[in-house]
Amino acid sequence: MRKLRRLKATGGTRVHEMNTLFDTRDGALAREGKLVRIRVERQAPLRGPGKNTWKAPSHKPATPRPALLTYKGPVQGTSPGSQGQRYKVREEHEVWVEDSNALTRLFEGMGLRSGFRYEKFRSTYWLPALPGLRVELDETPIGNFLELEGGRDEIDRCAVLLGFCQDDYIVESYGALWLKLRQSAAGIANVNVASEFPLSAGPDDMLFDRSHS
Repeated sequence: MRKLRRLKATGGTRVHEMNTLFDTRDGALAREGKLVRIRVERQAPLRGPGKNTWKAPSHKPATPRPALLTYKGPVQGTSPGSQGQRYKVREEHEVWVEDSNALTRLFEGMGLRSGFRYEKFRSTYWLPALPGLRVELDETPIGNFLELEGGRDEIDRCAVLLGFCQDDYIVESYGALWLKLRQSAAGIANVNVASEFPLSAGPDDMLFDRSHS
């Protein structure tokens, strides 16, 4: 954060995200490296003294809630996590919808099912020196991550300004990182993270303790 302030970063609004992935019952989308996701956002308080009492508000399941619908195509080039890969390039389309619950029912009627869920707090910043780059600070149940979205040259320049090098880059999805962590904790050798998008839902979802702020 201090480095972002020194670079005169703007933005910083903190948002809570709940992300739900959808797939066919046999996981056809995941096998093809594709992703369909519903993301529900709500503004969250900033971190700091006296700012640690946020809890997800209760709501009736039928209450309409806007959501961001995202489709991502397969990663172009080598597979995510392969040795030497530093950037992730893929087709992506997004659209806002008025009612996440109605969209879920529509997907279920089409034969898609909800699967892996993951949540995070995201703060988005922009740097005056790199106007084409988006800097996103993610707080997740498995740690904090910095996502740089833009051209390769801008990503590399921003990484250097923030004190990172290309060896620090991670291209795995949060789903793949979560799988890797869970398998490692279970003592499974030769952890395989070839599947970016876990299909299970329930206890293995990547969720915060409900008192997290």
